[in-house]
Amino acid sequence: GGGAIDLVIHLKGFGFSEALDWLERHFAGALPSAPTPPTPRPALQLPVPHPGNLPRVSGYLTAQRGIAQATIDSLIQSGALYADSRANAVFLLRDKANLPVGAELRGTTEHSWRGMAPGSNKDLGYFSIPAPAASTIVLCESAIDAISCFALHPHHRCISTAGARPNPTWLPLLLAHASAVYCGFDADPTGDAMASAMITLHSAVKRLRPSLHDWNDVLTSRP
Repeated sequence: GGGAIDLVIHLKGFGFSEALDWLERHFAGALPSAPTPPTPRPALQLPVPHPGNLPRVSGYLTAQRGIAQATIDSLIQSGALYADSRANAVFLLRDKANLPVGAELRGTTEHSWRGMAPGSNKDLGYFSIPAPAASTIVLCESAIDAISCFALHPHHRCISTAGARPNPTWLPLLLAHASAVYCGFDADPTGDAMASAMITLHSAVKRLRPSLHDWNDVLTSRP
């Protein structure tokens, strides 16, 4: 490594390049290889909106997910929710400047499916309902859970972490401005473990565990 190069420079009176050449000739393969450059993150590729599929998406969210039509209409009007060409529900992740940084995708056909738009960066932003700041925040595992939690706790701001993640990079900023932050991850071993890890890392966070598996189950169980 660098110590060997310094030694050859000192003993042989070589310059840096000469010392490298000498070491290569006498100790082939001993020099450290150049670090591998980081793989660039792919550019964000948001699905193209397909307004003709909005009735399918809206019907799925109301009939199967129990979400009020007025809430869906508000999300569509704000641009936070739209339909793509495959009738997926697209929930936008936005950064602090309100710019899209990703999207959660949820299938609405007979085949259950969920994923992220290519190039989404979950550490730059999140899906939130409502968009304006509120004094109390609940972190949920998905956009549908965040919407469901908001229906149950309409005075809270409900945010999706797009998966059970204990330490999103934007969390400290939320903690600095909110009066209370709750981890509302699913009531299962993964949700409990990730909530515990989050509370260990951020002691101000409290647990708000859904009474059923997740917030949408709680919402759809209501009479």
